[in-house]
Amino acid sequence: MTDGSGDTTIEIALENDLRKIARVAARIEEFCSARGIAPNTVYAVNLAIDELLTNTIGHGYDDDEPHRIEVIVRLEENTLVVAIVDDSAPFDPTDTREPDIDALIDGRETDGLGMLLVNRTMDRVEYRRQNGCNVVTLTKNATG
Repeated sequence: MTDGSGDTTIEIALENDLRKIARVAARIEEFCSARGIAPNTVYAVNLAIDELLTNTIGHGYDDDEPHRIEVIVRLEENTLVVAIVDDSAPFDPTDTREPDIDALIDGRETDGLGMLLVNRTMDRVEYRRQNGCNVVTLTKNATG
């Protein structure tokens, strides 16, 4: 599903700084738009990436040192495949307890809502720990 716009992969590196997430979303939007990927698909992918990066940056590091996070987006046939690689504390987004979304808002725990969103908006979410890094792979049908 390319329109002659060149490469089918984009690699984005960022530091563990919440202010950098918007730049990642903009680059992914540009990449996808140039390849004719539906805006609702781009929105879902960026929403999931934003949630994972926010969680990693906000909770994954126990120091104030800069860390490199990589986001690799590939278009494979009609599927977007996103890999997020970071050296934060081990965290498997596929192994989280689903929050009780039917609970009253005042008594509801907010932990887990973001991972619920990620797992429900993507077609597939996979996790592995490799060479001291978390590798989260998201898959989303790119046809809409």
